[in-house]
Order: sequence, then structure tokens, then C-alpha cells
Amino acid sequence: MIVTIQPSSVSGNITAPTSKSSMQRACAAALLHEGKTIIHHPGKSNDDNAAVGIIENMGAEVKEDGNGDLLIKSLAFTGSKIPLSGGGEATLNCGESGLGIRMFTPIAALSPGPIEINGKGSLLTRPMDFFDEIFPQLDIRIQSNNGKLPIQIQGPLRPKDITIDGSLSSQFLTGLLMAYGKAASRPVTITVNDLKSKPYIDLTLQVMKHFGYDVTNNNYESFLIKPAASTAGKTIEYTVEGDWSGGAFLLVAGAVAGHITVKGLDTFSTQADKAILKALIDCGSSISIEQKQIKIGLPAIGNGGLKPFHFDATDCPDLFPPLVALAAYCNGTTAIQGVSRLAHKESNRGLTLQEEFGKMGVNIILQDDLMLVEGGNGLNGAVVHSHHDHRIAMACAVAGLKAQGVITIEEAEAINKSYPDFYHHLEQLGAIVSF
Repeated sequence: MIVTIQPSSVSGNITAPTSKSSMQRACAAALLHEGKTIIHHPGKSNDDNAAVGIIENMGAEVKEDGNGDLLIKSLAFTGSKIPLSGGGEATLNCGESGLGIRMFTPIAALSPGPIEINGKGSLLTRPMDFFDEIFPQLDIRIQSNNGKLPIQIQGPLRPKDITIDGSLSSQFLTGLLMAYGKAASRPVTITVNDLKSKPYIDLTLQVMKHFGYDVTNNNYESFLIKPAASTAGKTIEYTVEGDWSGGAFLLVAGAVAGHITVKGLDTFSTQADKAILKALIDCGSSISIEQKQIKIGLPAIGNGGLKPFHFDATDCPDLFPPLVALAAYCNGTTAIQGVSRLAHKESNRGLTLQEEFGKMGVNIILQDDLMLVEGGNGLNGAVVHSHHDHRIAMACAVAGLKAQGVITIEEAEAINKSYPDFYHHLEQLGAIVSF
């Protein structure tokens, strides 16, 4: 799919998309809950759909009611056994979802049956070594493809005091916390070295608390999981948050190309990408943060335009693409820290951003863990490629709003992974978008 973005101004109101981070965690918690769950405001992205498919494959019944809510009924568990459909060796396909593979694999390991875990696309090349390292300590048999998918596992997982490395991703810890919460028969501790993306763990703990789990966070250095009180037979309702990751692109669009109001983002959210607000404030955009909406636009005339900023994205690496789109229009060199977190995303995002924004005339320097973006020189029209990475496609589209020519995005359908309505939302705001 090819999409073109013509130089455009944006205005009006828009509601941010649903958070796939919140949605996928809610699906996992609903699977583990022995009863009914109602998920309000569910997401429809590819990653969201993959999560629904996984829990259905693992025994949950999922239906959509007339209001668009998801009604999930999870079958009764026997001890720590998750019912799997089909018998024999079940196969769980996580699509291209990094969170899905890392979160659902420990949960699936609660089952004593053999299971193959697989995915597609870029997920097939992303490292999964932590399963090889940790699972044998939990009495889980595992066979991987040299640390990559597909992997075969056979549980059941037996919660024990363990120490894990949190420097690559917090997503594996999310899966362990949920699996431990379900299976722990006594207090157990997970100790974590060098944990990154702490706000995502806050989101995990928030969802777990909502579903009745008892986890104590000891300064992100260790987590004490206690046996949970039974919630069997209860109906639990959960409302999926608006997505700060997708919303960040809308906010940047407003900051560089007009004045818009973005609704549906909770300013009290634990989502890591809420930190985009700091960058928008620091660069001098016109911003008004209200309880249920954020008004964002270009700086007032006479204020000298957008200013370069310094931002540490170590705990929110998904913000790199919208931050680069923002920095491209700031008058000077912006420094973004945390490049080491980008190597194993849907693409190697540090190099991909450097390559694709370079086509538009933006010079990006990668220096150890630092990205330097030389902005304020104008952007050229160009043909760019998403590298099958949803956030790269969205970053190029937002950057194209004030380019000096047409931006053509190849493999533009990559947005379906997280934000299928993104181009339509830009159109609603007045952008000139051709499909």
C-alpha cells in the first residue's frame, strides 16, 4: 500500500486510539480470571486481534456485544492448568506483537501440555534468549531456534524466587508477574537487574490489581507476589485506556502543522509515552493540558518557532519516531537519549529513522546512546519506506505535513499493527492524504 501526504495544515478535534498495551494486558488478565470479564473500549489493531486470538486458542470464549464491548468468559482452571483447545501440542501465534510473545509465553507455560509459540514478520528475527535462560529454572522444558522463534515449551511453570535481567525489555517481566500471580501458592520474589521501561510495569501492576492480584513493588528492584484471593465467578469490568503511543503522533501533528484538540488521553495514566508532553512543553509548542483533552498547536507568532530540546527516551523508546518528527521542525539540534533500546523493534529504528528522514533532508547523527537531530532546515518531498514498522510510517506521515513537497510512504499499511485509523484521522483533521 502506498500513501501520499501533501503539505497540509491540521485543525479540529480527534479522539486518540485505544492503547494496545492496556488492551493486551486486559486480555491476559481476562484469560486468567475464572469468570466473566467485560472489556470496554477494546482495540482493533493487529496486535489487539492477535491477543484475542491467543486467549481464544487457550480456552476463553470471546464475544462482542451490541455496544462494541468484548465479553470474555474463561473456563475453569484446575490448579495452574490453562485449558488448551485442540489437544496435543497447541500452537499459539502471536502475530508481530513483541508484547504478545513475551507476555503470553510465560502464561501459556502454566499448562502442563506441550505448546509451540510462533509469530510472523519481524518477530521471527527478534531475540528470545531470556526464555532459554529463565524457563529451565521454573521447571519448564524449552527448545528454541537458537534464541529465536519458533519455540517449543512444556510446563507447568512452578513459581520460584528468581533473578532476571530487565535491561532488554520489561515485557517478559510482565508475563512472569501475571503467571506468578495466577500460580503462586506461597509468597515468591522476582528480582530484576537494570529494569528498563518502568512505566510499562506500572501499567501491568495496575491491571493486575484491578483483577485482584497482590504484588508489592520494591523500588523496581524486586517484586513480591502473594497468593491472590479468589475472584472466581465474579464479573470484572475493565476500560481500555486511550493510547499515548499513538496519541503522540497526533500531538506532534498539531505542534508542527496547526492547532488541534486531542481527546481520550488520561493525564494520570501510567503509560510511559505520556512523557511526550515534556518534549512538547520544552520545545515551546502552544499547549493546554486539561482533564479530558489536550489542545496543541504551533507557537504564537513572534516566539521564534519551535526550539530544540533534550529528551531521555530510555524508558519510553517508542517515542523516538514522533520525537524525531517533532525535532525535524525545531530550530537547532535536538538530543534524544536511549538509542540502544531501538535495535530490536519492528526495525532497527535508530538506523531506519536516520535513513528515511535523511531522504527528506534531515540529518540524524547516532553517537553511542545518543541521537542528534538537526532540525529547522525544512523537509524535502521524498519517497520513503516504512520498513514494515508502524511507527516509522506514522512518523514520516506527520513529518510530511509541512514538507516542501509530497511525501510518498511505501508499505504504508504497517500502521495496522497499532493504529489502523491513523491516516483517516489525519484526513479528519484536514490533512491531504491519498491512498
